[in-house]
Amino acid sequence: MQRDTGAGDRTPGTPSPTHGGRLRHRKRSNEVPSDVNTANGANLLLNDQNKYKSMLVRTYSSLWMMAGVVFLIYMGHLYIWAMVVVVQIFMAKELFNLLRKANEDRQLPGFRMLNWHFFFTAMLFTYGRFLSRQLVNTVTSDKLLYKLVSRLIKYQMFICYFLYIAGFVWFIITLKKKAYKYQFSQYAWTHMILLMVFAQSSFTVANIFDGIFWFLFPASLIAINDVAAYFFGFFFGKTPLIKLSPKKTWEGFIGASVTTLLSAFVLANFMGHFQWLTCPRKDLSTGWLHCDPGPMFTPESYDLPGWIPQWFPWREIAVMPVQWHALALGLFASIIAPFGGFFASGFKRAFKFKDFGDSIPGHGGFTDRMDCQMVMAVFAYIYYQSFVMVQDLSVETILEQILRNLTFEEQHELYEQLGKLLVRAN
Repeated sequence: MQRDTGAGDRTPGTPSPTHGGRLRHRKRSNEVPSDVNTANGANLLLNDQNKYKSMLVRTYSSLWMMAGVVFLIYMGHLYIWAMVVVVQIFMAKELFNLLRKANEDRQLPGFRMLNWHFFFTAMLFTYGRFLSRQLVNTVTSDKLLYKLVSRLIKYQMFICYFLYIAGFVWFIITLKKKAYKYQFSQYAWTHMILLMVFAQSSFTVANIFDGIFWFLFPASLIAINDVAAYFFGFFFGKTPLIKLSPKKTWEGFIGASVTTLLSAFVLANFMGHFQWLTCPRKDLSTGWLHCDPGPMFTPESYDLPGWIPQWFPWREIAVMPVQWHALALGLFASIIAPFGGFFASGFKRAFKFKDFGDSIPGHGGFTDRMDCQMVMAVFAYIYYQSFVMVQDLSVETILEQILRNLTFEEQHELYEQLGKLLVRAN
Protein backbone atom coordinates (compact mmCIF):
# COMPACT_ATOMS: atom_id res chain seq x y z
CA MET A 1 0.00 0.00 0.00
CA GLN A 2 1.47 3.27 -1.06
CA ARG A 3 1.79 6.13 1.38
CA ASP A 4 0.46 9.51 0.50
CA THR A 5 3.35 11.95 0.22
CA GLY A 6 1.07 15.00 0.25
CA ALA A 7 1.07 18.01 2.44
CA GLY A 8 0.20 16.09 5.56
CA ASP A 9 3.60 14.28 5.65
CA ARG A 10 5.87 17.33 5.06
CA THR A 11 8.07 18.41 7.87
CA PRO A 12 6.72 21.56 9.51
CA GLY A 13 8.47 24.67 8.19
CA THR A 14 9.50 23.02 4.90
CA PRO A 15 8.31 25.04 1.87
CA SER A 16 5.91 23.41 -0.52
CA PRO A 17 7.45 22.46 -3.89
CA THR A 18 6.05 24.04 -7.00
CA HIS A 19 6.28 23.25 -10.68
CA GLY A 20 9.89 22.99 -11.80
CA GLY A 21 11.13 22.75 -8.21
CA ARG A 22 11.05 26.55 -7.75
CA LEU A 23 9.65 28.33 -4.73
CA ARG A 24 6.78 30.73 -5.26
CA HIS A 25 7.28 34.12 -3.50
CA ARG A 26 4.49 36.46 -2.73
CA LYS A 27 4.71 39.72 -4.72
CA ARG A 28 5.57 42.68 -2.51
CA SER A 29 3.79 45.97 -2.77
CA ASN A 30 5.72 49.06 -3.93
CA GLU A 31 3.50 51.38 -1.95
CA VAL A 32 5.06 53.23 0.97
CA PRO A 33 3.12 52.77 4.18
CA SER A 34 0.88 55.70 4.99
CA ASP A 35 2.53 56.28 8.37
CA VAL A 36 5.94 56.78 6.68
CA ASN A 37 4.47 59.30 4.21
CA THR A 38 2.85 61.13 7.07
CA ALA A 39 6.13 61.31 9.00
CA ASN A 40 8.09 62.58 5.98
CA GLY A 41 5.44 65.17 5.23
CA ALA A 42 5.54 66.40 8.81
CA ASN A 43 9.35 66.70 8.68
CA LEU A 44 9.25 68.66 5.41
CA LEU A 45 6.60 70.97 6.81
CA LEU A 46 8.66 71.49 9.96
CA ASN A 47 11.78 72.25 7.89
CA ASP A 48 9.86 74.81 5.81
CA GLN A 49 8.50 76.44 8.95
CA ASN A 50 11.98 76.64 10.48
CA LYS A 51 13.36 78.03 7.22
CA TYR A 52 10.84 80.86 7.07
CA LYS A 53 11.12 81.49 10.81
CA SER A 54 14.90 81.87 10.44
CA MET A 55 14.37 84.31 7.55
CA LEU A 56 11.98 86.41 9.64
CA VAL A 57 14.37 86.55 12.61
CA ARG A 58 17.21 87.53 10.28
CA THR A 59 15.05 90.22 8.65
CA TYR A 60 13.98 91.74 11.97
CA SER A 61 17.57 91.84 13.21
CA SER A 62 18.70 93.49 9.98
CA LEU A 63 16.02 96.17 10.26
CA TRP A 64 17.05 96.97 13.85
CA MET A 65 20.70 97.20 12.83
CA MET A 66 19.83 99.48 9.90
CA ALA A 67 17.81 101.75 12.18
CA GLY A 68 20.72 101.99 14.62
CA VAL A 69 23.22 102.81 11.87
CA VAL A 70 20.92 105.51 10.42
CA PHE A 71 20.62 107.13 13.86
CA LEU A 72 24.41 107.15 14.37
CA ILE A 73 24.96 108.61 10.91
CA TYR A 74 22.57 111.40 11.81
CA MET A 75 24.56 112.01 15.03
CA GLY A 76 27.82 112.40 13.15
CA HIS A 77 31.35 111.20 12.52
CA LEU A 78 32.41 110.87 16.16
CA TYR A 79 29.47 108.61 17.00
CA ILE A 80 30.11 106.42 13.97
CA TRP A 81 33.72 106.05 15.09
CA ALA A 82 32.47 105.02 18.55
CA MET A 83 30.25 102.40 16.89
CA VAL A 84 33.23 101.00 14.97
CA VAL A 85 35.26 100.76 18.18
CA VAL A 86 32.42 98.90 19.96
CA VAL A 87 32.11 96.48 17.03
CA GLN A 88 35.87 95.88 17.10
CA ILE A 89 35.77 95.11 20.82
CA PHE A 90 32.93 92.60 20.34
CA MET A 91 34.76 90.99 17.43
CA ALA A 92 37.95 90.71 19.46
CA LYS A 93 36.03 89.16 22.36
CA GLU A 94 34.44 86.56 20.07
CA LEU A 95 37.76 85.65 18.47
CA PHE A 96 39.72 85.57 21.72
CA ASN A 97 37.19 83.09 23.12
CA LEU A 98 37.41 80.69 20.15
CA LEU A 99 40.64 78.98 21.20
CA ARG A 100 40.25 79.65 24.89
CA LYS A 101 40.61 76.70 27.27
CA ALA A 102 39.10 77.25 30.70
CA ASN A 103 41.37 74.74 32.45
CA GLU A 104 44.51 76.33 31.04
CA ASP A 105 43.32 79.86 31.85
CA ARG A 106 42.72 78.94 35.49
CA GLN A 107 46.38 77.97 35.77
CA LEU A 108 47.47 81.28 34.21
CA PRO A 109 45.92 84.14 36.23
CA GLY A 110 46.06 87.44 34.37
CA PHE A 111 47.08 85.85 31.09
CA ARG A 112 43.75 86.77 29.46
CA MET A 113 44.45 90.46 30.16
CA LEU A 114 47.51 90.24 27.94
CA ASN A 115 45.30 89.84 24.85
CA TRP A 116 43.47 93.05 25.66
CA HIS A 117 46.76 94.84 26.40
CA PHE A 118 47.93 94.15 22.84
CA PHE A 119 44.48 95.03 21.47
CA PHE A 120 44.32 98.50 23.07
CA THR A 121 47.97 99.18 22.21
CA ALA A 122 47.12 98.51 18.54
CA MET A 123 44.08 100.77 18.89
CA LEU A 124 46.20 103.62 20.29
CA PHE A 125 48.75 103.26 17.49
CA THR A 126 46.27 102.96 14.62
CA TYR A 127 43.86 105.69 15.61
CA GLY A 128 46.72 107.94 16.68
CA ARG A 129 48.04 107.78 13.12
CA PHE A 130 44.66 108.14 11.42
CA LEU A 131 43.17 110.90 13.58
CA SER A 132 46.16 113.05 14.56
CA ARG A 133 45.12 115.83 12.16
CA GLN A 134 41.55 115.94 13.50
CA LEU A 135 42.83 115.94 17.08
CA VAL A 136 45.16 118.87 16.43
CA ASN A 137 42.43 120.92 14.76
CA THR A 138 40.16 120.30 17.76
CA VAL A 139 42.54 121.70 20.41
CA THR A 140 44.24 124.57 18.57
CA SER A 141 42.27 127.15 20.58
CA ASP A 142 43.64 125.92 23.92
CA LYS A 143 47.37 126.58 24.37
CA LEU A 144 47.91 123.98 27.13
CA LEU A 145 46.01 121.23 25.35
CA TYR A 146 47.69 122.11 22.08
CA LYS A 147 51.11 121.75 23.66
CA LEU A 148 50.16 118.43 25.30
CA VAL A 149 48.65 117.00 22.13
CA SER A 150 51.62 118.07 20.01
CA ARG A 151 53.91 116.21 22.42
CA LEU A 152 51.74 113.09 22.32
CA ILE A 153 51.62 113.10 18.52
CA LYS A 154 55.36 113.59 18.24
CA TYR A 155 56.15 110.64 20.55
CA GLN A 156 53.09 108.52 19.81
CA MET A 157 55.03 105.85 17.92
CA PHE A 158 57.57 105.51 20.74
CA ILE A 159 54.80 105.27 23.37
CA CYS A 160 53.02 102.52 21.44
CA TYR A 161 56.25 100.61 20.88
CA PHE A 162 57.07 100.82 24.59
CA LEU A 163 53.59 99.48 25.44
CA TYR A 164 54.05 96.60 23.01
CA ILE A 165 57.47 95.72 24.45
CA ALA A 166 55.96 95.83 27.94
CA GLY A 167 53.36 93.27 26.79
CA PHE A 168 56.10 91.16 25.20
CA VAL A 169 58.09 91.11 28.46
CA TRP A 170 54.88 90.36 30.39
CA PHE A 171 54.28 87.37 28.12
CA ILE A 172 57.82 85.99 28.64
CA ILE A 173 57.61 86.40 32.42
CA THR A 174 54.29 84.54 32.66
CA LEU A 175 55.45 81.48 30.69
CA LYS A 176 54.86 78.23 32.58
CA LYS A 177 56.54 74.93 31.85
CA LYS A 178 53.43 72.81 31.24
CA ALA A 179 51.60 75.53 29.30
CA TYR A 180 54.21 76.62 26.71
CA LYS A 181 52.27 75.32 23.72
CA TYR A 182 48.99 76.89 24.83
CA GLN A 183 50.60 80.25 25.67
CA PHE A 184 52.50 80.54 22.40
CA SER A 185 49.42 79.53 20.39
CA GLN A 186 47.44 82.26 22.19
CA TYR A 187 50.23 84.79 21.50
CA ALA A 188 50.19 83.93 17.77
CA TRP A 189 46.37 83.91 17.72
CA THR A 190 46.24 87.39 19.28
CA HIS A 191 48.58 88.83 16.66
CA MET A 192 46.62 87.22 13.83
CA ILE A 193 43.44 88.84 15.18
CA LEU A 194 45.16 92.23 15.29
CA LEU A 195 46.43 91.85 11.73
CA MET A 196 43.43 90.23 10.04
CA VAL A 197 40.63 91.93 11.97
CA PHE A 198 41.64 95.10 13.77
CA ALA A 199 44.08 96.49 11.19
CA GLN A 200 41.60 95.98 8.34
CA SER A 201 38.55 97.31 10.15
CA SER A 202 40.49 100.37 11.33
CA PHE A 203 40.62 101.64 7.75
CA THR A 204 36.90 102.22 8.19
CA VAL A 205 37.63 105.12 10.55
CA ALA A 206 39.87 106.81 7.99
CA ASN A 207 37.03 106.50 5.48
CA ILE A 208 34.58 108.09 7.95
CA PHE A 209 36.59 111.29 8.35
CA ASP A 210 37.27 111.55 4.61
CA GLY A 211 33.50 111.86 4.32
CA ILE A 212 30.74 109.62 5.65
CA PHE A 213 30.00 108.74 2.03
CA TRP A 214 33.24 106.72 1.82
CA PHE A 215 32.21 104.72 4.88
CA LEU A 216 28.49 104.35 4.28
CA PHE A 217 28.52 103.68 0.55
CA PRO A 218 30.92 100.68 0.58
CA ALA A 219 29.22 99.29 3.69
CA SER A 220 25.82 99.64 1.98
CA LEU A 221 27.07 97.77 -1.08
CA ILE A 222 28.14 94.83 1.08
CA ALA A 223 24.76 94.84 2.83
CA ILE A 224 22.91 94.99 -0.50
CA ASN A 225 25.02 92.18 -1.92
CA ASP A 226 24.49 90.05 1.19
CA VAL A 227 20.71 90.56 1.24
CA ALA A 228 20.36 90.01 -2.51
CA ALA A 229 22.47 86.83 -2.39
CA TYR A 230 20.35 85.55 0.49
CA PHE A 231 17.01 86.13 -1.25
CA PHE A 232 18.12 84.98 -4.71
CA GLY A 233 19.61 81.86 -3.15
CA PHE A 234 16.55 81.33 -0.94
CA PHE A 235 14.04 81.37 -3.81
CA PHE A 236 16.10 80.32 -6.87
CA GLY A 237 19.28 78.68 -5.56
CA LYS A 238 19.99 75.20 -6.94
CA THR A 239 23.63 75.09 -8.06
CA PRO A 240 26.27 75.03 -5.26
CA LEU A 241 28.89 77.76 -5.58
CA ILE A 242 31.73 76.65 -3.32
CA LYS A 243 32.27 73.69 -1.00
CA LEU A 244 33.42 75.90 1.87
CA SER A 245 29.92 77.34 2.13
CA PRO A 246 27.30 74.80 0.98
CA LYS A 247 24.39 77.26 1.25
CA LYS A 248 25.96 79.64 -1.30
CA THR A 249 24.67 79.14 -4.84
CA TRP A 250 25.57 80.41 -8.31
CA GLU A 251 22.06 81.80 -8.69
CA GLY A 252 22.46 83.83 -5.50
CA PHE A 253 25.97 84.99 -6.48
CA ILE A 254 25.01 86.15 -10.00
CA GLY A 255 21.72 87.72 -8.90
CA ALA A 256 23.48 89.60 -6.09
CA SER A 257 26.24 90.83 -8.43
CA VAL A 258 23.81 92.35 -10.91
CA THR A 259 21.73 93.88 -8.11
CA THR A 260 24.82 95.36 -6.44
CA LEU A 261 26.12 97.00 -9.63
CA LEU A 262 22.77 98.59 -10.45
CA SER A 263 22.32 99.72 -6.86
CA ALA A 264 25.83 101.20 -6.77
CA PHE A 265 25.18 103.50 -9.71
CA VAL A 266 21.83 104.72 -8.35
CA LEU A 267 22.83 104.91 -4.67
CA ALA A 268 25.96 106.98 -5.37
CA ASN A 269 23.81 109.62 -7.07
CA PHE A 270 21.37 109.68 -4.16
CA MET A 271 24.03 109.96 -1.44
CA GLY A 272 26.03 112.49 -3.42
CA HIS A 273 23.35 115.13 -2.91
CA PHE A 274 23.85 115.29 0.89
CA GLN A 275 26.71 117.48 2.16
CA TRP A 276 26.51 115.75 5.55
CA LEU A 277 27.73 112.62 3.77
CA THR A 278 30.18 114.10 1.27
CA CYS A 279 32.02 116.74 3.34
CA PRO A 280 35.19 115.60 5.13
CA ARG A 281 35.44 116.19 8.88
CA LYS A 282 38.67 118.00 9.78
CA ASP A 283 38.23 117.92 13.56
CA LEU A 284 36.50 115.84 16.25
CA SER A 285 33.48 118.10 16.69
CA THR A 286 29.89 117.10 15.98
CA GLY A 287 28.57 120.30 14.38
CA TRP A 288 26.82 120.52 11.04
CA LEU A 289 29.00 120.55 7.92
CA HIS A 290 28.97 122.84 4.90
CA CYS A 291 31.50 122.56 2.09
CA ASP A 292 32.01 122.87 -1.63
CA PRO A 293 31.04 119.44 -2.98
CA GLY A 294 33.84 119.63 -5.53
CA PRO A 295 33.87 118.15 -9.03
CA MET A 296 33.44 114.58 -7.74
CA PHE A 297 29.87 115.29 -6.60
CA THR A 298 28.93 117.85 -9.27
CA PRO A 299 26.64 116.40 -11.98
CA GLU A 300 27.88 116.41 -15.58
CA SER A 301 25.56 116.25 -18.58
CA TYR A 302 25.90 113.51 -21.19
CA ASP A 303 24.00 113.52 -24.51
CA LEU A 304 22.20 110.27 -25.23
CA PRO A 305 23.09 108.46 -28.50
CA GLY A 306 20.93 108.94 -31.60
CA TRP A 307 19.53 105.40 -31.61
CA ILE A 308 17.46 106.18 -28.49
CA PRO A 309 13.74 106.18 -29.53
CA GLN A 310 12.05 109.56 -30.05
CA TRP A 311 9.39 108.80 -27.45
CA PHE A 312 12.05 108.65 -24.73
CA PRO A 313 11.49 111.82 -22.62
CA TRP A 314 15.17 112.72 -22.04
CA ARG A 315 17.78 113.72 -24.59
CA GLU A 316 20.59 113.95 -22.01
CA ILE A 317 21.31 112.63 -18.54
CA ALA A 318 23.20 114.10 -15.57
CA VAL A 319 25.77 111.79 -13.98
CA MET A 320 28.09 112.55 -11.08
CA PRO A 321 31.71 111.48 -11.64
CA VAL A 322 31.50 109.54 -8.36
CA GLN A 323 28.95 107.23 -10.00
CA TRP A 324 31.63 105.85 -12.33
CA HIS A 325 33.83 105.16 -9.31
CA ALA A 326 30.78 103.58 -7.66
CA LEU A 327 30.72 100.93 -10.39
CA ALA A 328 34.30 99.92 -9.52
CA LEU A 329 33.39 99.69 -5.85
CA GLY A 330 30.25 97.73 -6.73
CA LEU A 331 32.24 95.29 -8.84
CA PHE A 332 34.63 94.65 -5.97
CA ALA A 333 31.79 94.31 -3.46
CA SER A 334 30.00 91.72 -5.59
CA ILE A 335 32.93 89.60 -6.82
CA ILE A 336 35.93 89.94 -4.46
CA ALA A 337 34.50 90.93 -1.06
CA PRO A 338 32.41 87.72 -0.72
CA PHE A 339 35.69 85.81 -0.48
CA GLY A 340 36.07 87.37 2.96
CA GLY A 341 32.94 85.42 3.87
CA PHE A 342 34.33 82.27 2.24
CA PHE A 343 37.51 82.67 4.28
CA ALA A 344 35.43 82.93 7.45
CA SER A 345 33.41 79.86 6.43
CA GLY A 346 36.58 77.85 5.87
CA PHE A 347 37.93 79.00 9.22
CA LYS A 348 34.75 77.93 11.01
CA ARG A 349 34.84 74.55 9.30
CA ALA A 350 38.47 74.05 10.28
CA PHE A 351 37.64 74.56 13.95
CA LYS A 352 34.19 72.88 13.69
CA PHE A 353 31.82 75.56 14.89
CA LYS A 354 28.83 77.16 13.20
CA ASP A 355 29.11 80.86 14.12
CA PHE A 356 31.66 83.12 15.77
CA GLY A 357 29.09 84.12 18.37
CA ASP A 358 25.41 84.66 19.03
CA SER A 359 25.28 88.42 19.63
CA ILE A 360 22.95 89.13 16.68
CA PRO A 361 19.84 86.92 16.39
CA GLY A 362 19.66 85.18 13.02
CA HIS A 363 23.13 86.34 12.00
CA GLY A 364 25.50 84.85 14.56
CA GLY A 365 28.21 87.07 16.01
CA PHE A 366 29.61 90.45 14.98
CA THR A 367 32.47 88.73 13.19
CA ASP A 368 29.99 86.80 11.03
CA ARG A 369 28.56 90.12 9.79
CA MET A 370 31.87 91.97 9.40
CA ASP A 371 33.94 89.43 7.43
CA CYS A 372 33.18 91.00 4.03
CA GLN A 373 32.99 94.53 5.46
CA MET A 374 36.64 94.41 6.53
CA VAL A 375 37.84 93.45 3.05
CA MET A 376 35.68 96.18 1.52
CA ALA A 377 36.86 98.86 3.99
CA VAL A 378 40.51 98.36 3.04
CA PHE A 379 39.73 98.46 -0.68
CA ALA A 380 37.58 101.60 -0.30
CA TYR A 381 40.41 103.37 1.56
CA ILE A 382 43.07 102.38 -0.98
CA TYR A 383 40.79 103.23 -3.92
CA TYR A 384 39.97 106.65 -2.45
CA GLN A 385 43.62 107.45 -1.78
CA SER A 386 44.70 106.27 -5.25
CA PHE A 387 41.96 107.50 -7.60
CA VAL A 388 39.72 110.01 -5.83
CA MET A 389 41.63 112.15 -3.34
CA VAL A 390 43.28 115.25 -4.77
CA GLN A 391 47.01 114.96 -4.15
CA ASP A 392 47.98 118.44 -3.03
CA LEU A 393 49.33 120.15 0.07
CA SER A 394 46.84 121.56 2.54
CA VAL A 395 47.09 123.61 5.73
CA GLU A 396 46.14 120.52 7.74
CA THR A 397 48.88 118.39 6.15
CA ILE A 398 51.58 121.01 6.76
CA LEU A 399 50.37 121.56 10.34
CA GLU A 400 50.52 117.84 11.04
CA GLN A 401 54.13 117.68 9.79
CA ILE A 402 55.06 120.66 11.93
CA LEU A 403 53.64 119.03 15.03
CA ARG A 404 55.36 115.71 14.35
CA ASN A 405 58.82 117.06 13.49
CA LEU A 406 59.32 120.37 15.35
CA THR A 407 59.64 121.00 19.07
CA PHE A 408 57.39 123.55 20.75
CA GLU A 409 60.22 126.12 20.74
CA GLU A 410 60.83 125.53 17.02
CA GLN A 411 57.11 125.88 16.34
CA HIS A 412 57.11 129.21 18.21
CA GLU A 413 60.10 130.40 16.17
CA LEU A 414 58.35 129.39 12.95
CA TYR A 415 55.28 131.32 14.09
CA GLU A 416 57.35 134.49 14.64
CA GLN A 417 59.12 134.14 11.29
CA LEU A 418 55.80 133.71 9.47
CA GLY A 419 54.46 136.79 11.29
CA LYS A 420 57.42 138.89 10.11
CA LEU A 421 56.98 137.67 6.52
CA LEU A 422 53.29 138.54 6.56
CA VAL A 423 54.02 142.02 7.96
CA ARG A 424 56.55 142.66 5.19
CA ALA A 425 54.11 141.41 2.57
CA ASN A 426 51.49 143.91 3.73
